[in-house]
Amino acid sequence: MVIHSPSALESIRQVALKTLSSREESNQSDRLQILCCGGTGCKASESAKIVENFRESLKAHGLADMVDVVVPGCFGFCEKGPIVKIIPDNTFYTSVRPDDVEEIVTSHIIGGRKVERLLYMDPGTGEHISDSKHMNFYRKQMRVALRNCGFIDPENIMEYVARDGYKALANSLMRDSKDVLADIKASGLRGRGGAGFPTGVKWEIARKFDSPDKYVVCNADEGDPGAFMDRSIMEGDPNSVIEAMMICGYCINAHHGLIYIRAEYPLAVHRLQVAISQAREYGLLGQNILGLGFDFDIEIRYGAGAFVCGEETALIHSMEGKRGEPTLKPPFPAESGYMGHPTNVNNVETLANVPVILTKGPEWFASIGTEKSKGTKVFALAGKINNVGLIEVPMGTTLREIIYDIGGGVKGGKKFKAVQTGGPSGGCLTEKHLDIPIDYESLAAAGSMMGSGGMIVMDEDDCMVSVAKFFLEFTVGESCGKCTPCRIGNKRLLEILTRITEGRGTPEDLDTLENLAKVIKDTALCGLGQTSPNPVLSTLANFREEYEEHVRDHICRAHKCKALLTYSIDPTKCKGCSSCARGCPAEAIVGEVRKPFVINPAKCIRCGMCLSRCKFNAINVI
Repeated sequence: MVIHSPSALESIRQVALKTLSSREESNQSDRLQILCCGGTGCKASESAKIVENFRESLKAHGLADMVDVVVPGCFGFCEKGPIVKIIPDNTFYTSVRPDDVEEIVTSHIIGGRKVERLLYMDPGTGEHISDSKHMNFYRKQMRVALRNCGFIDPENIMEYVARDGYKALANSLMRDSKDVLADIKASGLRGRGGAGFPTGVKWEIARKFDSPDKYVVCNADEGDPGAFMDRSIMEGDPNSVIEAMMICGYCINAHHGLIYIRAEYPLAVHRLQVAISQAREYGLLGQNILGLGFDFDIEIRYGAGAFVCGEETALIHSMEGKRGEPTLKPPFPAESGYMGHPTNVNNVETLANVPVILTKGPEWFASIGTEKSKGTKVFALAGKINNVGLIEVPMGTTLREIIYDIGGGVKGGKKFKAVQTGGPSGGCLTEKHLDIPIDYESLAAAGSMMGSGGMIVMDEDDCMVSVAKFFLEFTVGESCGKCTPCRIGNKRLLEILTRITEGRGTPEDLDTLENLAKVIKDTALCGLGQTSPNPVLSTLANFREEYEEHVRDHICRAHKCKALLTYSIDPTKCKGCSSCARGCPAEAIVGEVRKPFVINPAKCIRCGMCLSRCKFNAINVI
């Protein structure tokens, strides 16, 4: 079916609404729907098998024509996945296994009794909660970019249309493109990929350059360790990205779209392919869109997983079949980008905000967030946190609210130590930063950055010197090597950190670390090199005493730096069971059964195997 006008789009929308009718809270339909999370995380935990079991069980009970099984995108609460939601009563089941399906069908679907053991249990009160709206994880969230994730079937364009999908495009094509662009500027939307450059201004610059060929590029090359924001949006709501790219094309007079996505995201790639195919089928992509004379089409380009290709000029070179290296700007891609033509590059989350801004109005979006950082931000909450998952909060929400209210605090009752925001390009913030509002300026002032939205929580058992070394190892490995500060400077930083963690550091190394990091920050060619010293500088500023302990006392208080550890056996606690000796790969533990054993420090490789095997707490580590 080809849609030939905006009014036809509204007619299709009314038909499509029937698909989602029983998922609307105000609807009183008796038709049941079972939503099984189809995000990558839950699929890795057998959610596909859960879906298969539901369909088989419903068929066996003669309910296949009365209950729909839907596979939406990520619900966000990854810690408790796989997640199953029953509609219309909004029952939210967590940690569901394939073997639980029959009980859910017989007890809940047929008998009307909720399976209490699968409901979320509030760790504070011990109360079972069946509706996600009453869970602390969701209570302070505001889903804008994630508005459709976990709700619609991403492989059914009708469900997207029913949720006002392509309405913003239809309305935009009937307006002057300058007015549409003015709305994006008025909303205050800033790029969600790192630097936070105003999106409307970026579009306006690209619009000014005349060329028969212009390009709209979606940067889906999400490479931060622990980050999965863009992946989840593409998996759960691919049409929002496609619609936004077309609107951008209309605003800057471009007719070609390219999505640059890493090949390691097969599910996201598949759902983008389905969405593009369906949009073409319905006349929402291609020639003479909606009969209003606008042409735009999209193709997918694959990246090989190079972190540096998140930088827009390196990304463009990669799409051209060249080595993924950044180039000095100006000229900016808006003037000379893909194949030398004017090109606008936005990341996935930035684009996902565009349709809803134009549907609800720029004033609505601008009313959310802070004075200079409007709207919401999606974060991938990971690390030593109870509620690992994907969250979206208004700009200005504090780190304390995210870590303790939404995240449920630090795992195992451990003490909070730091949170790394902005991925390997960001910095480690401490307890004194917990009450700062999360926005571009506040995070930068604290020595970190927003980045694409990775947020890794660390506890008292983490060594901050090792953390800095870990992130620097990543950036050294991902550097393209084009500029000397990044290629050589970061290598020297890593060598110094390695010496410190191996007990060979000197007090002078600390000053060298700081001075060299600042030079790299000021002189590197692109954002990768310019931000790579951030973990070093932030940990030096906030945890200098740990660096000094490594250098002066040759100790690691977190017991993470193996070269600084000494293992011994407490003879008063050792029962002579020989478990430690039998598990030691270096044969460094000697003794007789039923008598205390001894560790030979000269042979000990500090692997920790004895510590994990001892049942009597007899292993001392200092």
